Amino acid sequence: MKARIDNQVLFLHHQDLPEFKKGGSVVRNSYFWALRSIAGRASRYSDWEYESEVWFALKRMLLSFAESGYLGYRETLLEFPLEMGEIPDVLRDVSTWE
Repeated sequence: MKARIDNQVLFLHHQDLPEFKKGGSVVRNSYFWALRSIAGRASRYSDWEYESEVWFALKRMLLSFAESGYLGYRETLLEFPLEMGEIPDVLRDVSTWE
């Protein structure tokens, strides 16, 4: 998922976020609700926002869903732009560069 950090807020690009589909995959729908539940802001057609206080929980959630084997690697990995600089320590295990 494309990500960026601005003023200690992590933004996940809205087009990379999982979609909730009624009658869809239980794992994907659970992933959608789990990500949404800790977001500071999660509007339908905008980037979701995560304050630094929940980054540790986000990391654990991403690792858990990645290890389940039901979701693709790119769906549970944060992709930061190179120009951002250093990836915060707490997010390194679930992050890479674009």
